[in-house]
Amino acid sequence: MTDQNAELDAALERVVEAARAHLVAVKAAAGRIDDDDVWQAYVDLNNASYAYDEKLLDAFGEVTPWDVESIDPDEADRRFGADAGAAAGAGADPYPQVVSVRQRRDYRVPSVSALLKVAENARRSSVPDDEEAGPVESVGEAVLELLQAGDGSLSSLDVPELEPLDGLLTVTEVAEPLDLEAFDDADGSGPFAPVETDLLVGRLDEHPFLPDEDDHDHHDHAGHHHH
Repeated sequence: MTDQNAELDAALERVVEAARAHLVAVKAAAGRIDDDDVWQAYVDLNNASYAYDEKLLDAFGEVTPWDVESIDPDEADRRFGADAGAAAGAGADPYPQVVSVRQRRDYRVPSVSALLKVAENARRSSVPDDEEAGPVESVGEAVLELLQAGDGSLSSLDVPELEPLDGLLTVTEVAEPLDLEAFDDADGSGPFAPVETDLLVGRLDEHPFLPDEDDHDHHDHAGHHHH
């Protein structure tokens, strides 16, 4: 049995080496999807585990807790998409769909005059000194002014003059990217309207944290996934 024992030792050593190599590849990929080296290391680890499992069964009728099937590395590459493998190696692995993120958040305005004042201040600081900053005349214009001052970031609306209400964020896979020229400037719904071929991946519901609520109720930003 000593030969078999030596073979088993060597087979186990290969599993350990393959597991280490796999971890090195995983760390190097740092979360990259479809990384070629990770896939190769995975196949090696799988096959080393399978070989050890088989040897243990042959020698002692024992099994490991790993439920693995042998993977043919060439077949694996074909199944994985030889092109995808080559492309991943070249740093290119384009996804045919476009991923579209759309967000809506609503706000209540506790004081119109206070909001207009904040927006006028924002407008004043953005126009040159020698120009006259015109008055902000409506609530909508005020919100737009704040957004422009904050380069379109929704965080620019985190002001006491706006009270956040519920909002939601959707992630959709779409066939075509947004073509701004296709929509009139006054068309607010067209660019957001889903098309038949769109696939809604999920949505995140946002419930704002209001200071006067109980603490346990705060920031359900993870929201609920609806498919």
